[in-house]
Amino acid sequence: MDVAANLAAVRDRIARAAGQAGRSPAEILLVGISKTVDVERIQQALAAGIPALGENRVQEAKAKVDTLGHPVPWHLVGSLQTNKARDAVRLFDWIQSVDRPELARELARRARSEGKVVHVLVEVNLAGEATKGGIAPTQLKALLEEIAPLSGIKAKGLMAIPPPADNPDGSRSWFRQLRELRETAAGWKLPGVEMTELSMGMSADFEVAIEEGATMVRVGTAIFGERH
Repeated sequence: MDVAANLAAVRDRIARAAGQAGRSPAEILLVGISKTVDVERIQQALAAGIPALGENRVQEAKAKVDTLGHPVPWHLVGSLQTNKARDAVRLFDWIQSVDRPELARELARRARSEGKVVHVLVEVNLAGEATKGGIAPTQLKALLEEIAPLSGIKAKGLMAIPPPADNPDGSRSWFRQLRELRETAAGWKLPGVEMTELSMGMSADFEVAIEEGATMVRVGTAIFGERH
């Protein structure tokens, strides 16, 4: 497994997709999803210049962050139980899965006690899938209004995981929907809320996501290989 070569190939694909869309690759943050990946391979990715790392679970991330520290920002991309907010705030710089007011309030409280500000994305469940976290698009404004006055967290944009598709282009309409929702939310001009980030696209479809406006792509297997 040549993690450095894989990372270089993913960067090339990001650059090509950005070029197709008339965008600069510098606009797109590559988050390497390191769930189930051993520390040695993560260190190889860091040595090769990966700019951010993402984990799905607080417990798995704890051992890795304790070993590696924060050479790059860590993103939590999996669902988060409110009772894990304290650990999440300590471990992560970004939490991409905020989907309810009580979680936002607890994250803000814990962040204030740590003396830090955690960037958050609101996870949107575009297709209303029962097996996934995220709020319905119609609930977005109410949640952002709850988040806006909270100190300790800063709303920066939206995240979504679309339904499985037979091919990358099958995700395009979902990515477009999230982009349009972000544009709508930006128009609300809620104080303290920034709608600059769109986290969408994974190993199978990140190029389509970039074409549709992603500012963050979450790539795991294309960098680290198949999960064990």
